[in-house]
Amino acid sequence: MKNERDDEKVDLNLDAEPIGESPLGAAGLESLTAGEAALVGDEESTGAMQEALVAQFAKLQAEKDDLYQTLVRRQADFDNYRKRMERERQEDARRGAAILMESVLPVLDAFERALATKSDGNEEQHRLGFELIYKQLSDAMSRNGLERIAAKGQPFDPFVHQAVERVETAEVEEGTVLEELAPGYRFRGSVLRPSMVRVAAAPAASGESEAAVN
Repeated sequence: MKNERDDEKVDLNLDAEPIGESPLGAAGLESLTAGEAALVGDEESTGAMQEALVAQFAKLQAEKDDLYQTLVRRQADFDNYRKRMERERQEDARRGAAILMESVLPVLDAFERALATKSDGNEEQHRLGFELIYKQLSDAMSRNGLERIAAKGQPFDPFVHQAVERVETAEVEEGTVLEELAPGYRFRGSVLRPSMVRVAAAPAASGESEAAVN
């Protein structure tokens, strides 16, 4: 009996792909090699980037340290400047006070001479002597910037006058300073003490008051 398997033709195709060979073939191997190369390139790029970041960080740290040192020096310079200005201000104040005291010394000498002089009954001479001392003191203070504020007969000015009393009168215009009770002074343009004054007020009309009552 003839075996059917013997009749089957065996196709021996030597050109066929061998069993077990990678489906990628040579091209696949080439692609794999290129991928590995790309991976190696990425690692090198990452390393270079890290080195660049480290260098950049070191540069920023150095700049920060330099700015901090600059700030410390500027702060020290400012503190020294502030202390120097304070010393100069105090020195100017002491110098100004010394100049004032020096200008008043002749007045003090004049008072001492006046007090040491025995009274001979001539009151007029004593009065003239004290008037001279007063003028010396006034002139010394004026030279150092003291100025008396005009008050009597002037319109009332709340910036330089302080009203302590209002007096009804028809002799002068309302708001006029009638009397200076204590003089006021300016020192180098600024009010040192306002003048204490009496101020004129308009008198109430008696006829109108009686009509209002009725």
